[in-house]
Amino acid sequence: MKHLVEFRDKEIVKKLVKQISNIAEGVPKVKLMEVCGTHTMSIARFGIRRFLPENVELISGPGCPVCVTPNAYLDHAIALGRLPGVTLTTFGDMMRVPGSSGSLEREKAAGRDIRVVYSTMDALQIARENPDREVIFLGVGFETTAPTIAASILMAHRDGLKNFSVLCAHKTMPRPMEILASGNEVKLNGFICPAHVTAIIGAKAYQFLAEQYGKACAVAGFEPVDILEGIYLLVRQVREEKPRVENQYSRVATWEGNKQAQKIIEQVFEPADAEWRGIGTIPESGLKIRALYEEYDAENQFQVEIEPTREHPGCICGEVMKGSKKPPECNLFGSVCTPEYPVGSCMVSSEGTCAAYYKYERL
Repeated sequence: MKHLVEFRDKEIVKKLVKQISNIAEGVPKVKLMEVCGTHTMSIARFGIRRFLPENVELISGPGCPVCVTPNAYLDHAIALGRLPGVTLTTFGDMMRVPGSSGSLEREKAAGRDIRVVYSTMDALQIARENPDREVIFLGVGFETTAPTIAASILMAHRDGLKNFSVLCAHKTMPRPMEILASGNEVKLNGFICPAHVTAIIGAKAYQFLAEQYGKACAVAGFEPVDILEGIYLLVRQVREEKPRVENQYSRVATWEGNKQAQKIIEQVFEPADAEWRGIGTIPESGLKIRALYEEYDAENQFQVEIEPTREHPGCICGEVMKGSKKPPECNLFGSVCTPEYPVGSCMVSSEGTCAAYYKYERL
């Protein structure tokens, strides 16, 4: 266990590893999926898979918002960025994601006005300072980022800001978890539930997964101790055959979640069908801007011709995000597709499964 030297709580980690091994003894194969990109990166970084008994397997799911964003959205954003008088604003992790034939980074290099911002408030400020330009923010993310983008739309509405809009691609987590729980492709026993998302929507959002689908659920933080405690809780549920929702991350996430954040999301957005890369269209798994604020919906405000969507024929990002395949099974991984020259979104994002494997588990 040489990797334990990386942990601050080395003795606690050793104890948890032993407890997991003891409770997993004699239990058939336990497959657990984390559906948070930060969990994916932490699990890889700290080598947690190496500590687990052979009958406990960790599988990475669709927990990276950049990764699950389909090519069609990138193609749409690129088309908008080519309009005269338009400034695109985006979080930095979207810049290098490949679309059908290009990326935002390439468009910026070609002279398009594309700017990296650290918050939606930065995008609002750019709109205020440039009243002669249309400022479009690329709204990508799960329930964690949705409240801040909703707040920016409300502020623009309050201030009468007419040159700000959002190209919305927000997604919500419980529905794809239901798809994965009900499917037979991976045959999961349980989920390490996403901590940041849970801080917004509350742990109760996963109760149906335990009650209707018999899946163990545990909300866990991101430190090695957090993740190992979450795994212990899940394996214990599987051993006892008593699936339920347990909250290891109670110092941040609660059963009910952040009511104020939920309120602002509901005020600005409404549920909508959404396309997930590799999974397809999932009913009511996304958010769209309500009609009351349609003047801030870039999809409605700007008509553009979008190129036909194409996927790289050798990329298996979709299968990786469903958990049916792992990055090393891709013929492009580590050779044609690297962080410097990514072919798929899973290699681009700092939370992508392929990026995590390449950086920490490739060797």
